[in-house]
Amino acid sequence: MSDLDAYRPNVGVVLFNREGLVWYGQRHATPGPHNWQFPQGGVDAGEDLEAAARRELHEETGVTSIELLARTDDWILYDFPPEAMNNAKAWRGFKGQKQQWFAFRFTGDECEIDLAADDEVEFDAWRWGPLSDACDLIVPFKRPAYEQVVAAFSHLAA
Repeated sequence: MSDLDAYRPNVGVVLFNREGLVWYGQRHATPGPHNWQFPQGGVDAGEDLEAAARRELHEETGVTSIELLARTDDWILYDFPPEAMNNAKAWRGFKGQKQQWFAFRFTGDECEIDLAADDEVEFDAWRWGPLSDACDLIVPFKRPAYEQVVAAFSHLAA
């Protein structure tokens, strides 16, 4: 088993608007201050990574009007913190997540955004903001991963 096998496959999405700002979601029922993040989620067995990113974005935000701008070349890893390892979900034996990140341009109207698009609500609120804010908004254990995402997509930002 390679070290990558110890990480759960996951995709993340940075959604840019026409002005080059990015979409942030406030995690459902999660106290601040570090409770804002980009849409992300697991990859189903055999699922294409871009298809997984589009599915997760739709489930978490309702958004389908998008065009692909870029994606990361390599997996970006992060480890679950010790307190998360005791979660009832048990993370199925994984020590963290390996993520492929996708940058999409939102081409629709904001009325398309629906945080209740799926039965499992991920976010309570949303807003547009500068990509450079991402590392200050995310939970500290994901910060090194977000630094890599910001670096990968900074050329697309306002």
